[in-house]
Formats: sequence, structure tokens, C-alpha cells
Amino acid sequence: MNEDKVDFMKISEDSYEAITQGVRVSVQPIYLEDESDPEDGRYFWAYQVQIENLSAEPLQLKSRYWRITDSLGHTEEVQGEGVVGEQPVIEPGFVFEYTSGAPLNTASGFMGGHYSMHKNDGTSFEVEIPAFSLDSPYDSHTLN
Repeated sequence: MNEDKVDFMKISEDSYEAITQGVRVSVQPIYLEDESDPEDGRYFWAYQVQIENLSAEPLQLKSRYWRITDSLGHTEEVQGEGVVGEQPVIEPGFVFEYTSGAPLNTASGFMGGHYSMHKNDGTSFEVEIPAFSLDSPYDSHTLN
């Protein structure tokens, strides 16, 4: 596999995947009806992420970067250390999973980004998070 190549694919109607340098990231967004209030312009999604280390060495997820865009084109960038309070070391052949959430002021949008992964030798690289659609039943069309 070409080390600089990123493969993106939509693996089902509501699941997305990207592979970068031996790391597979799969994301499944879920609209949360109970957390949302369309009358007040509040829509909320959870997203389940699986990060699989397909390489031959341990990798540590050190930081994250997200770009969240609503259907009006308003973009918010979120970055920080680790994910859900952790900077996990993912051994070869293992998967790290977590769930987080994102609010929007519109009934649809999309998000994507990258993780910074570190190797034992001190080098680091970015792993793409596939762009995925945030679609609620209150929007008449989907973005992806």
C-alpha cells in the first residue's frame, strides 16, 4: 500500500471508513431524537468511532482535529489532546472504540478531520477521519 494514499469509502448507508498508513477509521453517526429540539433549532448526533491498527507496530493517538459544518456552511473547528479523555496506545491488530457527540443548529451537516498518531520511534503522522453526513429526519435532503 502506498504510504501516502488515503482510501475513503461509505461502507453502508450510515457508516464511513478511511484507511491511512495502516490505520482504519470507521465512523457511524446516529441522530439522537431525545437530545434534539427542532423547534429551538437544536439537533444532536452521536458518532461511534472504531480505530483499527492494521500496521505491525503499536501506535498512540495523541490528538484530534474535527471540522464540523452545518447545512448553512457555518464551520466549527475542534482540536485537542486525545479522544474522550484518553490518548490510547493501539497495539497491532487491535481496535480502539469510542462514542462522542456533536450538536448543530441546522437539521443536517457533515464532519470529518484527522488524528495525530505517534510511533515508538517518536515519529508521527496524520490519520484521516472520513467525512460523514449528519442527517436528521427534519431535513428534506441528505448531504452525502
